[in-house]
Amino acid sequence: MAYTTIDDPSAHFQTATYTGTGSTQSITNDGNSDLQPDLVWVKGRSHVTQNVVFDSSRGVNNRLITNLNIVEDTGDGYGVVSAFNTDGFTVNPQTNLTNVGGDGYTYVAWQWKCNGGTTSTNTDGDINSTVQVNQDAGFTIVQYSPSDSTQRTIGHGMGSTPDIVWIRARNRVEDTWFYHGAIGLSGAQLNSGTTYNTSPASTALKGVGASTFTVGTNPVVNGAYNYIAYCWKEIQGYSKFGKYFGNGNNNGPFVYTGFKPAFIIVKVTDDARDWRMFDAKRGSFNVIDNYLTPNTTGAENTLSALSYDFLSNGFKLRGNHVSTNQSGKTFIYMAFAENPFVTSTGIPTTAR
Repeated sequence: MAYTTIDDPSAHFQTATYTGTGSTQSITNDGNSDLQPDLVWVKGRSHVTQNVVFDSSRGVNNRLITNLNIVEDTGDGYGVVSAFNTDGFTVNPQTNLTNVGGDGYTYVAWQWKCNGGTTSTNTDGDINSTVQVNQDAGFTIVQYSPSDSTQRTIGHGMGSTPDIVWIRARNRVEDTWFYHGAIGLSGAQLNSGTTYNTSPASTALKGVGASTFTVGTNPVVNGAYNYIAYCWKEIQGYSKFGKYFGNGNNNGPFVYTGFKPAFIIVKVTDDARDWRMFDAKRGSFNVIDNYLTPNTTGAENTLSALSYDFLSNGFKLRGNHVSTNQSGKTFIYMAFAENPFVTSTGIPTTAR
């Protein structure tokens, strides 16, 4: 039976859904624990809009967009997260009222806790980095600013080897690079549906270790620019970062996670298809087929071929769509828990 050190995942990850008011509003989480988020990823559900990301290391109002390769900005009138609160966050829709808080529009926000915005200097790499660390939940936020594109190591502060490294240039037009340990070096583009790059000659992410990750000479991860990296390490009963193989039918594979999922993101690695995101908040009962796409502006949609069951110990594919269950293809996933399968005191969770 699964064992976990995190009995209440809502202390470290929560999903919030809300309806915008067209003015500044505070969004309050409803999990078992209060959660002051350090990473907030907002997506409009009811309308075409950007996927916007904010974190407490870069500071409020500083927006990155996962589906575009534009530089960091302060919303440009389209809305920002303007505060990280003790149990949620505040949105300011600014003037165009679309990305985070338009009147009557619906939204979802996925939130992770790190260290309350408190950072420290890390000297493990070839250059110093600035890190914010939550070792209990296996999450760090890393800032680094190389002087040139020389291959170098970057300290991440995790204390163990990350399974996920998500890197984005802040002040250069570049793709968002996403490394997944189940496939290995080099990575995929979060802002694109292109295949996962496993070329040994890649100039992007070239190594991941217990104290540092290694960046090559590609400006997507290295150069005379400012970069932000989000790193996760798998924590039993709370997070799982793995792969599965599609079978192409509605009785799809079962994927064991060791918990009841709250959120999953999926990408086929060896075919050019969109990323897909599902969560238990938008899909409150099985089957779950309410999907969003982080590499496009598309609104929330439903499709039976893109459906899952969220179970007490994992998830099962109930659709045969090529982007989630194509026969013979490999899929990576990133999953966080609603409840552990079994708590540290031996209490099992229930199915949906």
